[in-house]
Amino acid sequence: MDKSRLEAFSDGVFAVAITLLALDLVVRPPGSGHSVAWQLGHQWPQFVAYVVSFFTIGIIWVNHHALFKTITGVDRTVLFLNLSLLAVVVLFPFATSMVADYLTADNWDASVAAAFYSSLGVAMSVCFTLIFRWSVAGNHQIVPIPPDKVRGASWRFSIGLVFYVVAVGAAFVSAPLALAINGAIAAYYVFEHTPAGHLHDGERSGQPAEPTE
Repeated sequence: MDKSRLEAFSDGVFAVAITLLALDLVVRPPGSGHSVAWQLGHQWPQFVAYVVSFFTIGIIWVNHHALFKTITGVDRTVLFLNLSLLAVVVLFPFATSMVADYLTADNWDASVAAAFYSSLGVAMSVCFTLIFRWSVAGNHQIVPIPPDKVRGASWRFSIGLVFYVVAVGAAFVSAPLALAINGAIAAYYVFEHTPAGHLHDGERSGQPAEPTE
């Protein structure tokens, strides 16, 4: 199957999801009783949640592009795995709005909201990991990862899953802490952890590229 349609459809979903994040940022019109400066200052939880979610979705998009760049083609299995990933992505605006509303509540509701937000990271990581494992197990990579390097590459690519699980647990200690962990995971994935970083080296040499251990 032609992977360009999968990528185009995915790009559209990412674009809509990342745009919807801004809808939760609202300043009331004149006569509402509070100045613009006051309203902006008291919306800091919304801005913090927006920034974390914007970069989370943005980095998901970047790594999605990088991962599929290394794949030769797609089949029905990966189409449904990709749909599962997108189903998680479109929930981020809802989860962002909820965690922003409860971020400073310091109660059970705040913990549940932060845990739900972090659980999206868990689900997203599972989907990404399954797509990565599909590409390795089915020999779908343009430049295959040598068998002795697969484990290390999988660990670097999937380690975020472990910390998203930690964030779910941290939510029941502190909602802001859980959101901070989510932000730190996003920062980790700013750097290249997909096979794409080694693709061109392999193509130039004509040999499979070996990920750095």
